[in-house]
Amino acid sequence: MQPFMKPVSDLFPILSEPRNIVITFHQKPDGDAMGSGLGLYNFLIQFGHQVTVVSPTNWASFLSWMPGAPKVLDFEMQNAKAITALNNANWLFCLDFNTLSRVKKMEAVVEKLACTKILIDHHQQPQTEAFDFGISNTGKSSTAEMVYDFIIASGHDAMINKEIAECLYAGVMTDTGSFRFKSTTADVHKMVARLKETQMDHSQVHENLFDNFQEGRFRFFGHVLLNCMQVFYEYNTALIVIPQKDLIKFNVKTGDTEGLVNFPLSIKGIKLAAVIIDRGDERKSSFRSKGGFDVNTFARTYFNGGGHFNAAGGKNAEPLEEVVAKFKKAIEDNKIALNEVI
Repeated sequence: MQPFMKPVSDLFPILSEPRNIVITFHQKPDGDAMGSGLGLYNFLIQFGHQVTVVSPTNWASFLSWMPGAPKVLDFEMQNAKAITALNNANWLFCLDFNTLSRVKKMEAVVEKLACTKILIDHHQQPQTEAFDFGISNTGKSSTAEMVYDFIIASGHDAMINKEIAECLYAGVMTDTGSFRFKSTTADVHKMVARLKETQMDHSQVHENLFDNFQEGRFRFFGHVLLNCMQVFYEYNTALIVIPQKDLIKFNVKTGDTEGLVNFPLSIKGIKLAAVIIDRGDERKSSFRSKGGFDVNTFARTYFNGGGHFNAAGGKNAEPLEEVVAKFKKAIEDNKIALNEVI
């Protein structure tokens, strides 16, 4: 492995030579992971490549409408097929994650692969030695935007079709909070304008993503906001703690907690919102902030995680009560920063 990744532009001259290609992304993929992965899939198949998308785990049902989604392999549920595809790969595209630990049980398999590994990602502190080629740009709104840039830079703009557009639009829309986050640059809007030229129905994409839930999810959200949320005004912070019994009671499925962490940020004065969920085998945390509080550093320091400046996550093996106590101590440690946020 090279200590520094070679630029993805080195691949452009050989992009059209047919290969076995696998595309993967982080476990429990969100809209950006699935959207960027399937956007790239629908681009590469036009060259005649044999392309397989492998997800490390299952994914939310509201992502299954995306063009190509029925062909995605679940590594945990379709293990033999997934391993065969990985072992036969010439190229492995790794999207929307930058450390191999983010592919969960797939990590050991990916580490041993002799194929060319290519990173396209926008998170901080990439594990560059794990990849042969790649681009890591924290200034980008989403990995979907980076896949779009990859297509444009390769000189194949004309190959962007409706299927690619739907996937990439879904990815960039979800990762920019429907275009309200600061990461929504002029380039993002230019990208959307180009995608609209394919006759993509952006309203339908939005409906597929946000108007496609079961009743139980809303009853779960109501219960959580009423009974599981604590507000610490002295720290400009709100915390939601969800025990495993609530996940069972409301039959919470993959994707059902998506977006929950954003609700407390709507409270006047709140600059840091957190959700800590007891998943049984581990405690998963999500953090969102407004203004100048860096949740990437916060997550890395206290919760074995990381991400972006205003959006990050973490995980802990300790019992739920200990993780909650750690969070309360962490906001106490950061009281000055939380009160100085503008």
